[in-house]
Amino acid sequence: MNSLQTLEPVVEASCCVPSAKPAMSAEVAQQRALIFKALADPNRLRLLSIVKAGESGEACVCDLTEPLDLGQPTVSHHLKILVEAGLLRREKRGTWAYYSLVPGALEQAAGLLATL
Repeated sequence: MNSLQTLEPVVEASCCVPSAKPAMSAEVAQQRALIFKALADPNRLRLLSIVKAGESGEACVCDLTEPLDLGQPTVSHHLKILVEAGLLRREKRGTWAYYSLVPGALEQAAGLLATL
């Protein structure tokens, strides 16, 4: 006697369950990448350190070229990147620009990886 057997189609199980947590938006990722890029340069890290160490919590652009042994245009370029990343703020006084840390910016930058 032959018995007929019915075969069921094989359904592949998913390899993993998708996370219920929302992913980081492209806009947030772009903003965080700006901060990481700004911090990835040794000269910019030194600039942040110099500004932070200043007695008044600020530094004139004229005082930042000598410690880095870089020209004024190069230092200004680095400072612009730090301002655009939200780490420094710039205040124009006469012909000079003064830079200071944005309150809480370094602490926020330090916590970025923890929020991934």
